[in-house]
Amino acid sequence: MRDKYMTCRGLLAAAMMLTALPLLATAARAQQVVVIVNGEPITALDIEQRSKLTQLSTHKVPPRQEIIDELITEKLKVREARKYGLELPSSEIDSAYATMASRMRMTPDQLTATLAKSGLSPTTLKDRIRADMVWPQIVRGRFQQSLQIGEKDILRALESKPDESVGYDYTLRPILFLVPAGSPPEFFDGRKREAEALRGRFQGCEEGIAFARALRDVAVREQVVRSSANMPEELRKVLDAVEVGKLTAPEVTKLGIELFAMCAKKESTDNSPGKVKARSQIESARYEEKSKAYLQEIRRGAMIEYPK
Repeated sequence: MRDKYMTCRGLLAAAMMLTALPLLATAARAQQVVVIVNGEPITALDIEQRSKLTQLSTHKVPPRQEIIDELITEKLKVREARKYGLELPSSEIDSAYATMASRMRMTPDQLTATLAKSGLSPTTLKDRIRADMVWPQIVRGRFQQSLQIGEKDILRALESKPDESVGYDYTLRPILFLVPAGSPPEFFDGRKREAEALRGRFQGCEEGIAFARALRDVAVREQVVRSSANMPEELRKVLDAVEVGKLTAPEVTKLGIELFAMCAKKESTDNSPGKVKARSQIESARYEEKSKAYLQEIRRGAMIEYPK
C-alpha cells in the first residue's frame, strides 16, 4: 500500500514538474537580457513577443536582429520624449488601443483575446503604440519651423502638373426618394425608376428643386458645398461629369434612393486636389528626413550594450 502511495505521489510530482516547465521557461526568457539601452533592458521574451506581433501582421517571420533594432529604436524614442517632459498616461494608450480594436470591428477585450490566442500580451502592442504616438510630437515640436510648407513649395511641386493645380467647389442639393425600412427590393426598384424620371426632366436647380419637393415621399435637403480637394479621385470624376443644373445618377442608401443636384461648380486654385496631394507628399518627405536624422543623432549618443 505504501509503495502504491509513493508511486502515485511520484507521478503527481512529475506531472506538476511538467506543468511548471513552460512557466519556468517563460520566466527564464523574461530574465535573459539581450540588450541594454541606456540602462533599460530588452529581454529574450520582449524579442519573442515582438516577433510574434510582427508575424501576426505581416504573415512573415522577421529577422531577429530586425526586431532587436526595432525595440532599441522604440526605447530611444520613448526616452527622448520623456527627456522633454512628454510621457503619455496609460489612459491615452488604452484609448488608442481601443480605437485600433474598433477599426478591426472588435472591443478592446476581444482584441486582447485575439492576441492571447497567438501567445501575445497586449503590453507588446501598447508599447509600440506608445512609441508611435510620442515620436511624431517630438519631431514636429523640435523641427516645427523647417517642417512648415509655403505656397512656393507647393507651386514648385506642381510646375510639371498644371492640370492638378485647379480644383472645384461643388454646391449640391441632396434629393432623397424615401423608402420605408423593411421594404422589398421591388419597392426600391420602383422608387429608382421615379428618381430616373426626375433626372430626365431636371433642367435647373431653381425649378427642378421646386418640382422635386412636390413629389410623393421625396425629401430635399439643405444645400452643401464640397471641395474636390477633399474627395476621392473616383468621386471627383463623377461630379466633374455632371453639368450644372443636372442630377447625379441615383444611388441606394439606407433611407431610400438618393441623387444630388449640381447647383454650382466654382473653379478654385487655392484648394485643389493637386495642392493637397503635393502638400502631403512634401510634408511626409520632410518629416521622414528629420525623423531619420534625429534618430541617428540620439542613437549615436546612446549607450547600447549586448551582455555576454
